[in-house]
Amino acid sequence: METKKYSSYKQIEEELEILKLERELYYQKALLSVEKAKESILPSKSVSLLGNLYQNVFSGTYGTILKIAIPFVVNWYTNRKRGD
Repeated sequence: METKKYSSYKQIEEELEILKLERELYYQKALLSVEKAKESILPSKSVSLLGNLYQNVFSGTYGTILKIAIPFVVNWYTNRKRGD
């Protein structure tokens, strides 16, 4: 690496400001990469939305009826004769 020679303090201050901005830019890029990695690992909002929807549907009276009816429907479907 070549040593830089400055002719004034203003040039030094400008170079330090550029380095400070570059450092901040690289820091923000690193933060963004970490956030993208978290998003790819953690379940998305749509999965949690489906979980909330499932919980809301299967709670209360309607949910109780569904919990009773679904096994009967599945049992009927699996035990029915083929060709009917």
